[in-house]
Amino acid sequence: MYERKIMLDQAYSRRQFLGLAGGLASIVGLGLVGCGGSGASDAADKGSAAAAKSVSGEVTYDGASSFQALVEAAAEKFMDANPDVSISGSGNGSGKGLTAVAAGTVTIGNSDVFAESKLEADQVKNLVDHEVAVVGMGPVVSKNVKVDDLSLEQLKGIFSGQITNWKEVGGDDATIVVLNRKAGSGTRATFEAAVFGDEAVDFKGDAELDKSGDVQTQIASTDNAISYLDFSHFDDSKFNAVKVEGVEPKSKNVTDNSFKIWATEHMYCSKDADEATKAFLKFMLSDDVQGKLVEEQGFIPVSAMKVVKDASGKVSAK
Repeated sequence: MYERKIMLDQAYSRRQFLGLAGGLASIVGLGLVGCGGSGASDAADKGSAAAAKSVSGEVTYDGASSFQALVEAAAEKFMDANPDVSISGSGNGSGKGLTAVAAGTVTIGNSDVFAESKLEADQVKNLVDHEVAVVGMGPVVSKNVKVDDLSLEQLKGIFSGQITNWKEVGGDDATIVVLNRKAGSGTRATFEAAVFGDEAVDFKGDAELDKSGDVQTQIASTDNAISYLDFSHFDDSKFNAVKVEGVEPKSKNVTDNSFKIWATEHMYCSKDADEATKAFLKFMLSDDVQGKLVEEQGFIPVSAMKVVKDASGKVSAK
């Protein structure tokens, strides 16, 4: 299990805080009410990581591995400005993250899917959603696979076990090795929703992997394999990304839903979250993160989207 506890040297952090304090001055003074509220939009406008008075405490998270790197990068910046806060967490899948935040074993649950799809209604009502980014996801294949474009119908056949040989979709005569994600993965839920719609599917494939990093490793060392990853985990030196319905898996094609496999990245906390958790989540919505860090980490700012997706999966124009 991959787990990273992000703890920075306090002396270094305090020097960073002194250097940043002039430009980072609003989160704690926002009048933090609950876990969200109007203060979240204020933070985005102000674009700051700290206030004149630094916060303290421990923030913990679990959930989607797809945007764990974004959360970690933001956490490092936040702890630079707030040396009395420690932020640590894991990427064990959206389902586990949502279950953990609902149970109170972590302060933040990261998810590729809306909490309504994983939790009971009485659990959801005690949580506050923060939509921090959008991520595109697409099929990837081993370097030796010659197929570079698949239709949704072909993907449906492959990931239901109906299509088993690459020659059936224009490739070589070779058995398809399907690397799936485990149940509870938000990436899997997003991929299956785009490919299968409301149709139930229980096909496991040749392997069910825990995390995005596991998929990267496995597909890079396996011939004739196919899986799916979020764009931030694409690596054309190890495997190839595949077009879907002739559309390239690019962020620009996600913004207007031309490329249809994508998800909103959510960070949930309880309504009575502690001050440090509320401050960090406000920072995730600030210009410090939304204005630069989101795109640097391979994600799409929510503000760049021309469409929105609701909890039922319906896409509509903004």
